[in-house]
Amino acid sequence: MMMNSMTGFASAQQDFGSERINLELRAVNHRYLDLQFKMMDDLRVIEGKMRENIAASVARGKLECRIYIQAVAQQNGLHLNQDLVAELASINSDLSVQYPHLQALSVADILRFPGVVQQSQTDAEGLQAAVLALLQQVLTEFNQSRVREGQKLAQHLLERLAQMTQVVDDLQGIFPSLVQAHLEKTEQRLREAVENMEDDRIKQEFAIFMQKADVDEEMSRLKGHIAEVTRIVREGKGAVGKRLDFLMQELNREANTLGSKAIAIECTNASMQLKVLIEQMREQVQNIE
Repeated sequence: MMMNSMTGFASAQQDFGSERINLELRAVNHRYLDLQFKMMDDLRVIEGKMRENIAASVARGKLECRIYIQAVAQQNGLHLNQDLVAELASINSDLSVQYPHLQALSVADILRFPGVVQQSQTDAEGLQAAVLALLQQVLTEFNQSRVREGQKLAQHLLERLAQMTQVVDDLQGIFPSLVQAHLEKTEQRLREAVENMEDDRIKQEFAIFMQKADVDEEMSRLKGHIAEVTRIVREGKGAVGKRLDFLMQELNREANTLGSKAIAIECTNASMQLKVLIEQMREQVQNIE
């Protein structure tokens, strides 16, 4: 049983030269596959390849891929962009003369200016290859987390499907006696109607009785849908979330019809129990890929 949840998380890091690559994948449920990337512009060149790799194993979900690079201390570590420092110093001097009231830049201000402190030159292609390799590693862990969550969802669904089957079986077991009791009440109404010679009421009571006494079709469809949902959940092949969502609608429709034909409180209670279980499943189905 390999049904996947749409929610998942995984992360990993890897050193590359004087830098450390950090990569995270996180996802929540979504109607379609929605990929979002948060990373430095230098890696945008491989965004298409990353999308292709992720889409090969993820069918649905709102997925965020976050990549950030950290500098790690090494012998050749960091150095200053001397040209930029000189330019900032010149601008600072000119502004100090033109606007004496302005506070001069401190060393800390200059060091914080973007591009002043630089890392050693990085192998761009090597970094891109390292990111793609790390993505595959994280993607494997990410999918394993979705499988684990999917197994929990499958167990949740199977438990409620078993409860639904029991509700239907119990109702079928007592339904003949419920029909008999309902028939006796209807016969009494018919006798009263005959005494008063109300032909229209006789026809009406008989039609109502026949309609509510015939629930074989609803029970049969309920059992059929339950069996199909159980099969899909147990097999867990591919993206099954949309199929299960459709079947939840069908189950709810039959449960409502059964409730509308209730001839006794037992029928009403069974319909309500079924709808509660279906709603519990429907909430979980929203998280299935």
